[in-house]
Amino acid sequence: MKIVFMGTPDFAVASLSAQKQSDLEIVGVVTAADKPAGRGQKLNESAVKKYAQENGLNVLQPVKLKDPSFLEELKALKADLFVVVAFRMLPEIVWQMPKKGTINLHGSLLPQYRGAAPINHVLINGEKETGVTTFFLKKEIDTGDIIFSDAIAIADDETAGSLHNKLMIVGANLLVKTVKAIEDNDYNEVPQPQSEDLKAAPKIFKDFAKIDWNQSSQTIYNHIRGLSPYPTAFTSLNDKMLKVFTVELDNQEPGISTGAFLTDGKTYLKFASKDGFIKVLDVQFEGKKRMLIDEFLRGMRL
Repeated sequence: MKIVFMGTPDFAVASLSAQKQSDLEIVGVVTAADKPAGRGQKLNESAVKKYAQENGLNVLQPVKLKDPSFLEELKALKADLFVVVAFRMLPEIVWQMPKKGTINLHGSLLPQYRGAAPINHVLINGEKETGVTTFFLKKEIDTGDIIFSDAIAIADDETAGSLHNKLMIVGANLLVKTVKAIEDNDYNEVPQPQSEDLKAAPKIFKDFAKIDWNQSSQTIYNHIRGLSPYPTAFTSLNDKMLKVFTVELDNQEPGISTGAFLTDGKTYLKFASKDGFIKVLDVQFEGKKRMLIDEFLRGMRL
């Protein structure tokens, strides 16, 4: 069975690597076009492209997915199945092309947390379990029939970064299982259950990342870990942005207004919520490098 793999970031590299190590025939890898980045505007290659080229795989980098030349190149590969991991939304003319369909790996237990940022939102909402799902693509995003899913527990101190790395591996293994099941015609498609109680996982924008100190300590704690290390929760300090990566709960009665802070100037800095304190441990001040709180306080007058 011939496969075309589509993906861009590190999360997708693990899946592509697992496919290759399983001796599946990858006839093409579709990834994002190179983009200029940094002060020198040097062209930046996607993580998937770097891996594919290092391993002698055929790479396609369309700017537009409906470009006739790209569509002809894709058809010429005569793939039986398209496999999509952390890529862009595909036009119908693309995902309907292979005879065995197009499958996607999603970082949640569908139908919950459809959307662009499932890993962030499960933590922000304080969930105790999440997982990965493979499904066939259809017109409405993340709604196709489920092939397999695999659940994992969420630790109380889990961050978006640590959960990303766990799901990346679990997802890569599940995807190999899925492709082999399709190859052997040994699977059952299960329509996603319909419910009014679905939680969404929309793309996260900057305003959403701002910390609201009027909320409970637990809500703020979940918000911060759900955005760490990226896109990163932030607050204002000395009229500048302070990114916050790691925190601890301090259940002491605040006694000061929400958003106000206490510090000894050496070892701790904590902000008041409506029912306690959030002690920040790992921060990045605007224009500075990321640092632990004691290092930060040594160079800061508050």
